[in-house]
Amino acid sequence: MAQNLDPIAEFREDHRKVRDSVLEIAEALRNRDIQKAREVLGRLDAMVGPHFRYEEESLYPTLRKFLGEYVDDLLEEHDSAIQTARACAELLGKDSLTDEEAREAEKQAMALLVHVSNCDGLAILSERLGEKELEALAEKFTEAREKGVPLLEWAEKIRGKH
Repeated sequence: MAQNLDPIAEFREDHRKVRDSVLEIAEALRNRDIQKAREVLGRLDAMVGPHFRYEEESLYPTLRKFLGEYVDDLLEEHDSAIQTARACAELLGKDSLTDEEAREAEKQAMALLVHVSNCDGLAILSERLGEKELEALAEKFTEAREKGVPLLEWAEKIRGKH
């Protein structure tokens, strides 16, 4: 496997990091610490770009044999997550937020946890893949990380329509 990367373990670890980052953003917004929320969103954008790219370009097509058309639902969840990230970035680009804006941004951030939870379940299906498929996924995961395109940039410039 690519540099001994275990794509299932890396996939799950990414989800843990996203979970923790979303919770960190929500806490920062509750505390009206806009600067902290911006910093965490920036880290999240950088990490999730390669992750989403890996999922859409490699993992989802590979898992389609198990999931069939449900893969399309996962892509729609990505659409929603990207919209949420854009909305959060726009709100957090302001100098200050009203109480209502902060609550809305927190609500949007927390909504991302649903996708994290749903998506993490794909790891159990990935365990049924063959060694060659897992090696190919490891290569693609490594490649997506090396390219390092942040989520919002990837969504705007590379992703295209699915």
